[in-house]
Amino acid sequence: MPREKVAVPQALHLTRLAQGSPGQWVGLPGGELRVLNLNGKLTGDAVTGWLICLSGEAVVDLPQNNFVRLRPGEGYRVTAGEAWTAFDTKEGSVLLMSADAG
Repeated sequence: MPREKVAVPQALHLTRLAQGSPGQWVGLPGGELRVLNLNGKLTGDAVTGWLICLSGEAVVDLPQNNFVRLRPGEGYRVTAGEAWTAFDTKEGSVLLMSADAG
């Protein structure tokens, strides 16, 4: 009896996925995750969740003259009540947004 071929699971390369649509959030299926190839300046959405740097480097500009620099593997929790803007400081900067389920 011939064996049925089983599909080999494939990992999703988040950085490559984001780089396919520079400057636009790309949603991942089945969850609250989005990736973005940061291309210039981004005005943040009014959501609460984690903003995580996957590659490159980004600065998150916050109210009251505060900012956070994100390097690969670093994250910052943004809230819906706090305005923020992000911009890349290195080419190829990719951010992951993990919004709270709500």
